[in-house]
Amino acid sequence: MHVSKWGNCLAIRLPKALVEDLGLKPGDELEIVSASTKRITIAKDERRALAVERMRARAWSIPHGYAFDRNEANAR
Repeated sequence: MHVSKWGNCLAIRLPKALVEDLGLKPGDELEIVSASTKRITIAKDERRALAVERMRARAWSIPHGYAFDRNEANAR
């Protein structure tokens, strides 16, 4: 993988095989599971999907068109 500069950040492109293995799509979040000087382990962050499943199991309704915005929720 190649590290690129995007604005003030560094970014990497994920290989197609990894994207397919993790079932990633635009907007998905990744979690860094562990990191050392030579290796980073990532996983697809499933917390949001699990929270929605728990809401559905309790028969809570999600308003039509609702999208969680972490920045808005944490705004002070």
